[in-house]
Amino acid sequence: MPPRIGITTSYDDGTQSLDRRYVAAVEGAGGTPLPLPMLDEAATYDDLASLLSGLVIVGGPAVTEGLVGPLADELSPPSDRRAASDRAWLARARRRNLPVLGICYGMQLLNARAGGTIYGDVERQRDEARAHSPKRTGTAHDVRLSASSRLSDLLGRESLSVNTRHLQSVASVGDDFSVTARAPDGVIEAIEHDREWILGVQFHPERMGDTMAPLFRALVEHAASQTAPRSPTPTTN
Repeated sequence: MPPRIGITTSYDDGTQSLDRRYVAAVEGAGGTPLPLPMLDEAATYDDLASLLSGLVIVGGPAVTEGLVGPLADELSPPSDRRAASDRAWLARARRRNLPVLGICYGMQLLNARAGGTIYGDVERQRDEARAHSPKRTGTAHDVRLSASSRLSDLLGRESLSVNTRHLQSVASVGDDFSVTARAPDGVIEAIEHDREWILGVQFHPERMGDTMAPLFRALVEHAASQTAPRSPTPTTN
C-alpha cells in the first residue's frame, strides 16, 4: 500500500479547504494524499495519526509564534482552530518520527515550534531584503542551496529559481535546524532538521511541476521506508 501522507488544510469561516496542487504533488510522487480534518478530541487526532506515514504542512496565513516585530499589514493571524490543528498534527508527526515537509507558512511553523523566531514583515525588518510577495511586486528569484544539505542532494543541484509568495520569513533558526538555502538578499529559503527527515521550504514546490517532483518523491520514499503504523500514543497537545 502506498504510504499515506497527511496534508493540513486552510480554514475560513467554518470551512476547510485545500489547494489541489498539494494533493496532485503527493499523488504524483506515489503517495496516498490524505487531507486532514480539524478535530476537537486528542484521542481522535491520535487515532488518525496512527494511519499516517508522513505529513505536509501547507501554506497559510501569518505565523504568530516566535514573532519578531509587527505583522505586515496585508497579513492576518491564523484562526485559533487552524493554529491548534496544525500544532496537533505536527506534534504527532514528530512523536512518531514521520517525515515532514513544511511549505511557506509550514516552514515558519516548524521553525517557531523549535524555538526559532519569525519576522513579522521581512522586507521592512531586515536590511537589504527585497520584495518576496506578488502583493509587493515580488517575482521569481534564484536561491542558493547548501552543498551538504539533504535538499541539494535530492534535487541534484546547488541553485535554482523559485517562486516567492511570502511577507514573513525565518529570523533565527530553531533548535536542531540548519539553514539550507538563501535568496540573493540573504533571506532564508529552506531549513532542515539536523537528524530527522524534516524539511521546510519558503517557496511553493507544489506550483513548480517537474522541478520539485524529486522533493515530493523523497518525502514519499522516506515515508514508505518507515515501519507499519504504530498504536496511537495518548497526548494532551
